Amino acid sequence: MSDAPDRTRGIPYWELVTLIACIMALNAAAIDIFIPALTGIARSLELSNPNQAQFVISSYVMGFGIAQIAYGTLSDRYGRRPVLLFGLAIYVAASIAAVFAPTFGILLALRAIQGIGAAATRVIAVSVVRDCFGGARMASVMSLVMMIFMVIPVIAPNLGQLILLFGDWHEIFLAISAFGAFVAVWTYFRMPETLHPEDRIPLTMSRVTGAFRLVVTNRRAFAYTLSTALTFGVLFAFINQAEQVYGTIYALGPAFTLYFSAGAIFMAVASFTNSRLVVRFGMRRLSHGALCLFLAFNILHLTIALLSGGVPPFPVFLVGIIATLCLFGFIGTNFNALAMEPLGHVAGTASSVLGFMQTFGGGVLGATIGYLYDGTLIPLLSGYVVLSIGALLCALIAENGKLFARDRAPSREDPLVTHSHAAAE
Repeated sequence: MSDAPDRTRGIPYWELVTLIACIMALNAAAIDIFIPALTGIARSLELSNPNQAQFVISSYVMGFGIAQIAYGTLSDRYGRRPVLLFGLAIYVAASIAAVFAPTFGILLALRAIQGIGAAATRVIAVSVVRDCFGGARMASVMSLVMMIFMVIPVIAPNLGQLILLFGDWHEIFLAISAFGAFVAVWTYFRMPETLHPEDRIPLTMSRVTGAFRLVVTNRRAFAYTLSTALTFGVLFAFINQAEQVYGTIYALGPAFTLYFSAGAIFMAVASFTNSRLVVRFGMRRLSHGALCLFLAFNILHLTIALLSGGVPPFPVFLVGIIATLCLFGFIGTNFNALAMEPLGHVAGTASSVLGFMQTFGGGVLGATIGYLYDGTLIPLLSGYVVLSIGALLCALIAENGKLFARDRAPSREDPLVTHSHAAAE
């Protein structure tokens, strides 16, 4: 399979990949760094139900998911750079304002606004990759981005725990605002504009609704997006409950962030491995195989938990959750690339619609499962099995019931091969 030439607009390949990873890492930082602080937030703001503290993560995810639709449309009209810088400004401003939040309600509102700003990072990062690369090359680049990006979930919870040793959750907001400002400056001076002037879509209702219609009526893109949302629900459910599972069920105390980081390391290794194998074996074969194993491991994990009274031995849980995270590394990036593949000529709008469905849908599912926490692993692992079955069904719909097919070679229909045909559509 041969891909279209790389079009990195003059910036070195390594710097573009690293910058995109840092842009996306702002989102991971805003989520993972707060994992060890949830109990402290519940205590500081006197929450009646400790499970409500999970909304600090969920409210951010909701704002992040919803706002992607607007950013994608705007970036297809005005370009990638100005829209990204606007979003970064919102992210930094909301982070600083949250330091002074007097109530839990105001804190959640500011977290949602912070997510609205961060939505630009996800939309623009994926759109820039789609502007510059295609096919398996795009999946390979996204895997490299994810590998670098996954350093943040390794560092962030431990950094959050370190900050809590000398302060509280207010200082955590200061830390992520500083990181956001750094990325904004780097973007301003080094990020090129990757959207060609002739590829910009006029901001008219007919063109915008047409682009949206194309996304949601493309069976392959739509089904893979739903499948990704379901697997994201697995990830968000674990993030929401991580402190309670490690700290309460297994009583690991502050050291739980080390175990959380171990899972992130394995997930990063899986993403790196995917970047090396995807060109040889194809996105479909790798991701479909991983999804089948994903379901099998989750069924096994739930069975063991049921036989153990809801709380399996810690080594069993740790192996099970690491296996789940590793397999996610072979699913998420490939499914996203498969969903984006036929939509390159409206990459910004496509990325935003797909991102909205994946993130918002996964966030709602993860928050629902997380809020059902009852002191055991049964709600979490039962949710994993249900979501895994749904993801597999969606993948079957995307491929007309046939998994493990070879990836399609680019044709004249590919928007990276010909822009004239894409524009006509």
